[in-house]
Amino acid sequence: MERITREANVPELFDVLTNQLSPTDLQSLLLEVFRHRAEGRTPKAVLEQYRENRFVHPATADPRRLLAWDTRAFSLLSADFEIIELSPVCPLGTNSAVAAVSQNKVLTTTRNTEVVADATNVLALECARRIAALPERNSASRPAVKLCASHRVLRTQFFNAPGMSQHFRLLSLVTAGRDTGSSRFETDTLTEHLRYYLRLVEALREAGYSPGAIRVTLTAFEPTLTPVLQERVMDILTEEFPAVTLAFDPERTQARGYYVSAGFHIYISDSTGKEHFLADGGFTNWTQHLLNNKKERLLISGMGSERFVTCFS
Repeated sequence: MERITREANVPELFDVLTNQLSPTDLQSLLLEVFRHRAEGRTPKAVLEQYRENRFVHPATADPRRLLAWDTRAFSLLSADFEIIELSPVCPLGTNSAVAAVSQNKVLTTTRNTEVVADATNVLALECARRIAALPERNSASRPAVKLCASHRVLRTQFFNAPGMSQHFRLLSLVTAGRDTGSSRFETDTLTEHLRYYLRLVEALREAGYSPGAIRVTLTAFEPTLTPVLQERVMDILTEEFPAVTLAFDPERTQARGYYVSAGFHIYISDSTGKEHFLADGGFTNWTQHLLNNKKERLLISGMGSERFVTCFS
């Protein structure tokens, strides 16, 4: 930034753009800048960028497989989950302000929006909007808001691992509700989300996919929750899915601070025995901040549908 402002010979350039211009004025300025830049581009330059820009390449997965995958996944949802189709963009700061994720990992637009990088952030906004409109939103008997979306997300950090790409399709679930005491909301919703994903994998196996061994790890970020998670989540799911390996991962450091209370990972092996990380979930404080109420609870989770199709077709 120092080099840019020095070479532009406008020492206050960064301050003017970030602090002095209103969001709408900055939007107008940037729209005009990019309109002029676009007018100067040639078809050859556009084609060259299409070849080189990692954000614009088509997905490699067969759309027919993804559509069939979504159809099967939606059919297994309980009736109280609502399936919604999200916009390709969301408000500026949806990731950095709501989920505390670096804005550098998000593709920001010139219209004070950003391309969706994680559907659960947007679903949390939708939950908060719906809850705020309830006449008795602070009632302990208020029903939970349960939403599901299958969405193509785009992230800007480099992905070098085989099979990874800048944009990919995710199936996401969120359950937003009130604290009902005795960690009952946490254990009930965790069990529901995990049960759903395990049933989905089995249904996909019946549909011709070839997932191997399934391993679920559960972490109590608040260690006092471990006994209740064992009794109300692990023991129940172990009995329902005897072929699945379920275990606690108390040493997990990934996403501590991002998740609160508890979180889980689901790994599935392919025909060679190699494990693939397919699903992730946990509790966040997003609706607490959005609604300014510490009694709010939110469980988010997601499974890489495109990754599943790629790994187990």
